Amino acid sequence: MSLKNKKILVAVTGGIAAYKIPILIRQLIKKGAEVRVITTPAALSFVTPLVLSTVSKNPVYTDFEKQNGEWANHVELALWADLMIIAPLTANTLGAMANGICNNLVLATYFSAKCPVVVAPAMDLDMYLHPTTKRNLEIIKSFGNKIIPATKGELASGLSGEGRMEEPENIVKYIENQFKQKEILANKNILITAGPTYENIDPVRFIGNYSSGKMGYNLAQSALEMGAKVTLISGPSALEISHENLNLIRVKSALEMKAEVDKYFSEQDIIIMSAAVADYRPKDIAKNKIKKDSDSMSIELVKNPDILKSLGEKKKDNQFLVGFALETQNAIENATLKLNKKKADMIVLNTLEDSGAGFGTNTNKVTFITKNKLPKEFNLKSKKEVAEDILNFIAQNI
Repeated sequence: MSLKNKKILVAVTGGIAAYKIPILIRQLIKKGAEVRVITTPAALSFVTPLVLSTVSKNPVYTDFEKQNGEWANHVELALWADLMIIAPLTANTLGAMANGICNNLVLATYFSAKCPVVVAPAMDLDMYLHPTTKRNLEIIKSFGNKIIPATKGELASGLSGEGRMEEPENIVKYIENQFKQKEILANKNILITAGPTYENIDPVRFIGNYSSGKMGYNLAQSALEMGAKVTLISGPSALEISHENLNLIRVKSALEMKAEVDKYFSEQDIIIMSAAVADYRPKDIAKNKIKKDSDSMSIELVKNPDILKSLGEKKKDNQFLVGFALETQNAIENATLKLNKKKADMIVLNTLEDSGAGFGTNTNKVTFITKNKLPKEFNLKSKKEVAEDILNFIAQNI
């Protein structure tokens, strides 16, 4: 695969493996990529800005201030990149990434990045195997970063074992695969619902739930990265997302969400109903704030329309319909019943019985329920990784 016109930001930190980075940059450019380079101050002990700028054909930045006194805008660099790779990744920079420490240009750019971030660790044997390193790698992985594991071999200390940075040619192949994965939904139209719905009681009160919208927004972001055109219909959420291929529609109630879903449904290839839609709404909404005049109050509720079921009844053979099920007991049985009753192609099951799953968290633990197949269970992952698992599975089954 070619990397033509791909914008890759290479961030170099202070490890002996930095001597391989000019080779990596040269190979990326041969594949057609445009490369920019930033370094930590410590990296300059192992590779010079002159070498890096010569092979990358661009200035190299180490400090927030350029040589001419201008600001090296870390936000601009982060937004420019289609992919950022930190190589070699030292234990020091890894610890900073895992714990929110931002004290140089590389870290400031990393914390500003919206693109995929890939890291290639390199450190001595005992450092790489230390429990702190393992913990920090898991932490940054939970943030959605991709890790190219260190390989075995002779190390700078003279020891032999795990800790060598992966070779440049294999890093390039990994990066190519990242872009290949991103394009698996090219030319697909995907509708995603996200967040809760709020059902008004009066002008200041509502019935709702604890959904944050994180799962749906991660699905939308991942689908966009995989080349899809996305219509995101979001209930009330504090989350933000923007992209040239995104149509973001904000709604409040279940009826509003249904109206927008129905409006866009027919032109979609894939429909993912991840919103936590309220099952009921007040029959009558008070025009004015209800006063606290008595010790109790009754509100008559009426059933909201079942959006997923209505879509299952009218979907075409070339459309793939996905529902979500949040269960608290008999999870597999209830999710399978929902799959068949709603005529969906797939149910993404998560249960509050699993720690780290459900509303408001940055992680989720899911099981895929599909027709004529055994349930496919996944370990606890970041919602970004869960979104990628869902979309990869859909891409393989449509």
